[in-house]
Amino acid sequence: MTAIARASNIRFPHRHLLGIEGLSPDEITLLLDLSESYIEYHRQADKKRAVLRGRTLINLFFETSTRTRTSFELAGKRLGGSVINMSVATSAIKKGETLIDTAMTLNAMHPDVLVVRHPDSGAVKLLSEKVNCALINAGDGSHEHPTQALLDALTIRRRKGRLNGLVVAICGDILHSRVARSNIHLLTTMGTRVRVVAPPTLLPAEIERLGVEVFNDMRRGLEDCDIVMMLRLQSERMHGTFVPSTREYFHFFGLDYEKLSAAKPDAMIMHPGPMNRGVEIDSEVADDIGRSAITEQVEIGVAVRMACLDMLTRTLPLSAAELA
Repeated sequence: MTAIARASNIRFPHRHLLGIEGLSPDEITLLLDLSESYIEYHRQADKKRAVLRGRTLINLFFETSTRTRTSFELAGKRLGGSVINMSVATSAIKKGETLIDTAMTLNAMHPDVLVVRHPDSGAVKLLSEKVNCALINAGDGSHEHPTQALLDALTIRRRKGRLNGLVVAICGDILHSRVARSNIHLLTTMGTRVRVVAPPTLLPAEIERLGVEVFNDMRRGLEDCDIVMMLRLQSERMHGTFVPSTREYFHFFGLDYEKLSAAKPDAMIMHPGPMNRGVEIDSEVADDIGRSAITEQVEIGVAVRMACLDMLTRTLPLSAAELA
């Protein structure tokens, strides 16, 4: 019996996946273990399964996306579901329709899963309160991006064999990064020691309360780290000047071999993408086959999203009592 078959009767105790915050270590492990099973499955020649046969998945992205939207589309189709990508640029939303009206319209179409990305923190939770289907947060503002944190954690676990006791440095634009927040919640929950490395202008106030160590010096922050996770400068969320220039930013906080030498010799390099080469990471480092896990993250992303779609649809359809 395959691992997927063995897990087929296990139920995820949440109706939606809105974030990592609040998930228990057992719930995180459940999703990681099922995702692990799907990695080998989607490497096979015949990638189709019937898990979502008869189900409809709608991708509703209010922000542009390549990796996340495409991987959810692939995940849904490989599980046998019908996948619809809604173009917000040409939808009624651009004509003045409110988010609540959009939710009511979509709800009337009876989808089984909504995957939503939105530029405003909290917007996805608001939508989840207005629909009858399962909802997955594909990123809301600077708040959370749960499936990215899950795929990052699985990438680390596959390379290092564990999460507990490792030292992970998350470097760059922490202030605007939903990826950073979801990773901090997940990794600290799983017993990982987390550092954040950034200039003071790119750090949220009182971030220490999330259980992380804070560094404003790249070499000190990377000292003896097992994993170096780089983040891009999110200029689209910046209102004002946060760094003097990208050139100066790279000099002090861009990952190159000189700074990387402070980490452990086998330290793994990660990046959620898209990368700004020469801004937050040097091309030679990004393409280091022996140490970079960046392309592996993309592959694992499809498996993680297959697992999340599988888990969240196991309790569907919901009864009238549950929806009340």
